[in-house]
Amino acid sequence: MNCTKAIIPMAGYGTRRLPITKAIDKCMLPVGNRPIVDYVVEDCIKAGVSDIIFVVGEQFDQLQQFYGRNLLLEEYLKGKGKTKELEEIINLAEKATFHYVVQDQHQPYGTAVPVALCADMIGADEQVLVLMGDDFIYNRDGSSEVARLLAAAESAGTTAGMLAVEVAREDVHLYGVVRTEDGVFKEIVEKPKTEDAPSNLVNISKYLFDKDLLHHAQDIAFDHSITGERYVTDALNRYIASGKKIAVQAVQGEYLDGGSTDGWLYANTVILAK
Repeated sequence: MNCTKAIIPMAGYGTRRLPITKAIDKCMLPVGNRPIVDYVVEDCIKAGVSDIIFVVGEQFDQLQQFYGRNLLLEEYLKGKGKTKELEEIINLAEKATFHYVVQDQHQPYGTAVPVALCADMIGADEQVLVLMGDDFIYNRDGSSEVARLLAAAESAGTTAGMLAVEVAREDVHLYGVVRTEDGVFKEIVEKPKTEDAPSNLVNISKYLFDKDLLHHAQDIAFDHSITGERYVTDALNRYIASGKKIAVQAVQGEYLDGGSTDGWLYANTVILAK
């Protein structure tokens, strides 16, 4: 299989970052001179992804403005002789094919929902990456963490995979901890006690899906018997229960999380210090 598509869910209200996210989508907050999500997009492009599917809310259009053409600005830059800046903004619109799927407030809540909304855009013999848009992996050497995930899945003989981050053992109680056997996913243990944690690898919601895994996400997202949140991790559990395998790749770069104020500030210090 050849993975050329990525789904980036961005429809949340970003309540942890209010009030700024009342006006600016959380994933569009700047790290350096770029929005957080653009680091995710760049990582995908380096791995050969050509189609980016953004799942957006009803009221936000910043993504379309950022990745679309702005002819008035282009004419201004051209007239001022700002060739470098002109090339940079044109390249934003041309570096991939961008698609936008709207997730409205009347749909079920949970991480499985934006994935399910895009499932019909993925062919039966295709894979798709699923990557949150408010955090990213920074590699100082310019390498792609997504490319390593794809390589890990291929090496393991699987068509699904996930990235995981190593944290200090004393911090595992803050995360969903990944249990593996021979590099293959077995389960996620939510916020275990230190002594009960199966590893110090934690889930960061960056996955490689095949069509079967997408079907499980659809089943969970639109199951009317579920009254609570529809978790994408439940799709992972159903997938492996059916006998399939999910490769786990520990990230080599630095995990930067823009979802919290402290994490966003730290991400800026890392990027600006490069």
